[in-house]
Amino acid sequence: MKGFDPLWLVLAGFGAGLSGSVAGLASLVSYPALLAVGLPPVSANVSNAVALVFSSVGSVWGSRPELTGQRARARRLGPIAVVGGLTGGLLLLETPSSAFALVVPWLIGLASLTIVIPSNPARLASNEAHRPTWKLGAGVFLIAVYGGYFGAAAGVLLLALVLVATAEPLARSNAMKNLLVGSANATAAVAFVAIGPVRWSAVIPLAVGCLAGGRLGPIVVRRVPATPLKVLIACAGLGLAVHLGIDAYR
Repeated sequence: MKGFDPLWLVLAGFGAGLSGSVAGLASLVSYPALLAVGLPPVSANVSNAVALVFSSVGSVWGSRPELTGQRARARRLGPIAVVGGLTGGLLLLETPSSAFALVVPWLIGLASLTIVIPSNPARLASNEAHRPTWKLGAGVFLIAVYGGYFGAAAGVLLLALVLVATAEPLARSNAMKNLLVGSANATAAVAFVAIGPVRWSAVIPLAVGCLAGGRLGPIVVRRVPATPLKVLIACAGLGLAVHLGIDAYR
């Protein structure tokens, strides 16, 4: 990392925070940036997780209007995301992330398609009222484990889950996604700071950019029409799925 320009990581962090807050694809920008400045893969992965906590701080800060009225859901799902994130982070420190490599592209591709499937809000509201809450909680836990362990497009998976499982529109679902992803990331990051190879000289400038980009994301989601934004998120997710699939299966 000798001689790298911190401004490069600030800009990469801004792009990561914005894309993560809007589409759940922060690592698509931030992780390659850390590799580009010379971090080895494991150090880049854990340093990325720590920096992205600040993206979540900015995202949740900017999503306060959309989180109004969702306190009960957040109280129910937040602790589940925390436990899942910690579990995934500890798994990452003990096992190679290549264990997920073959299945991840399919998960991301399916989630990306799910985001653009038309839904009936009235039916979803009725179904949510009668659906056992453990099913949504189990989905959040599994995605949080994945997010703490591997991380790529965990936000896309969680956004798709919240959209399918609730009657909330895109902006409110995205706000809940930001809160839950942030809870999982923060918990995993605590484990990484305690026992992982975090490179602070890269984390600090990346985090500055992530905070600014994350804060801007909810404004974009609030003002851009939902349907085109869903299509954009789905296309970006499918692109990432194809890229990861080529890497995994070649």
